[in-house]
Amino acid sequence: MRVVSLLPAATEMVSELGAIDLLVGVTHECDHPEAVRHLPRMTATAIDVSTDAAAVDAQVRAAAASGAPLFALDAIALSSARPDVILTQALCDVCAVAEGDVRAIAAQCDPTPTLITLSATTLDGVLEDIARVGAAIGRDGAAAVWRESATARMQRVHETLKAARAPRPRVAVIEWGDPLYAAGHWTPEMVRRAGGIDVLATPGAHSVPVALDAIRAADPEVILVAPCGYDLPRAITEAHRLRDLPGWAWARDRRWAALDANALLSRPGPRLIDGIEAIAHAVAPTLLPSPPTDHLALLS
Repeated sequence: MRVVSLLPAATEMVSELGAIDLLVGVTHECDHPEAVRHLPRMTATAIDVSTDAAAVDAQVRAAAASGAPLFALDAIALSSARPDVILTQALCDVCAVAEGDVRAIAAQCDPTPTLITLSATTLDGVLEDIARVGAAIGRDGAAAVWRESATARMQRVHETLKAARAPRPRVAVIEWGDPLYAAGHWTPEMVRRAGGIDVLATPGAHSVPVALDAIRAADPEVILVAPCGYDLPRAITEAHRLRDLPGWAWARDRRWAALDANALLSRPGPRLIDGIEAIAHAVAPTLLPSPPTDHLALLS
């Protein structure tokens, strides 16, 4: 079987299920695990993500206003890869190639590959998507084993907090810093499973702009800065930038943390479980073990 993944989260699913050898093409953003970095790239983007948050947002808005796609799919490379299965998504056109574009190009391949479209907006939905990928690539058993392990890890967090009768602090998760966005989709469920209460977002709903006054009114005890697509060093820089702004003076005595959102929050794949464990440490640092140093940082 030959598999093309057009979503970093899907690439990580295939890897987690022990099937990297099936991959014959991935996106320009696929960087985990290390073994996928040598694979042919099927996509590209004109957005310069190395700039600051406001500049990235301006580029995305300009592209949307002009009708220009944010991502380009290389039709020749895709056809040359001769995939049996293409893993794509229908959740966010700002995050990956639009499903319609994939479907149109895939229809020109001979033979026509099977499209598996992932569109989970909740944590349970992500777990189901991993099972769907497992079924599509002949790794049903591996998917079931992974889910059992993931459930056990989440249960350990729950039991630790329950045994300590730990209070549930109010948590605000900032997905973008300029303009401010509250992290939606599966994030509120992750916060709940980590022992907190998300005070800004609704489980399963899209990420939405949020006014600073609304964040203040929500009275968060923990402020988690996890900019979409940022690694931990960039998240730390953004967290310090926000906290130092005059408008955030009211929150400087709250607990601040920065998270590697690119790895642990933005991608709806297996590493969301790592994200829950990292958030749990931010929520209850004296009860839950410290995550790897490249996952989370508590600001001093």
